[in-house]
Amino acid sequence: MANIKVIIPAFNEADSIAQVIHEIPDIVSEIIVVNNNSSDETAKKAQDAGATVLTENKKGYGHACLCGMDYVAKQSNLPDIIVFIDGDYSDYPEEMTKVIKPILDQSIDFVIGARVKKKREKGSMTPQQVFGNWLATFLMKLLFRATFTDLGPFRAIKYDRLLALEMEDKTYGWTVEMQLKALKNKITYTEVPVRYKKRIGISKVSGTVKGSIFAGVKILGWIFKYSLK
Repeated sequence: MANIKVIIPAFNEADSIAQVIHEIPDIVSEIIVVNNNSSDETAKKAQDAGATVLTENKKGYGHACLCGMDYVAKQSNLPDIIVFIDGDYSDYPEEMTKVIKPILDQSIDFVIGARVKKKREKGSMTPQQVFGNWLATFLMKLLFRATFTDLGPFRAIKYDRLLALEMEDKTYGWTVEMQLKALKNKITYTEVPVRYKKRIGISKVSGTVKGSIFAGVKILGWIFKYSLK
C-alpha cells in the first residue's frame, strides 16, 4: 500500500480547517497542516482534528509548502505520494482518491485536480481567477505544448518526482512553478476533473486587488522565465 502524506498550507482557516481534515480519506498516513502566521485558531483547530501542525511564520503559500516538505524530508519513513490541498474547504477532500488514482493505477507522476466549469459552483472562482487560469494554461500550451487546463492547488505527485523539481517559489507562483518544472523534467502528468465550491472566508489572493495583481505577475514571470531557457 502506498504511503501518502497530505500537506495543507493554512493562513487564518480556523472556520474550515477541521472540515477539510475530517473529510480526507483514511488512505493517507499523515495530514500535515502548515500554520502560516495565522492570527486565529487555525493551529488549535487543526491539532484538535488530528493533524500534525507545523509553524511557518514567513507568509507565503510557497513558504508553507516548503516547510511541509522540509518536515517530511527529515522522516525515516518517506512517502510515495504527496498531496497538496488548500485549507479553505473549496475542494472536496473526499475526491482525493480520484486525484491519486492515475498515480496508483497508471504510474502517472503528477496529477492536477482540474476545476472544470461544469463541476464548479457558481461564483466559486472570481473572474480574475478564471481569466488568469486561462491565460497561464494558454501560454503553457503555446510555448511548451502543455495540455494543462488549470493551476488548481489540489494536486498529487510522486515524492521522488517532487524532490527532483527543486521547488523554490515562496509565494503565489508555487503551482505554476511545479507545472513548468514538470514540463521541463518531462515527468508524466494528467488532470482529473474535480468539483469546486465557494471557499469559507475571503481568499488571500483573488479576494484582493493587490493579491490578484501579485499572483498574476508571479505566474507570468515564471512562464516567461522558462520560455527563455
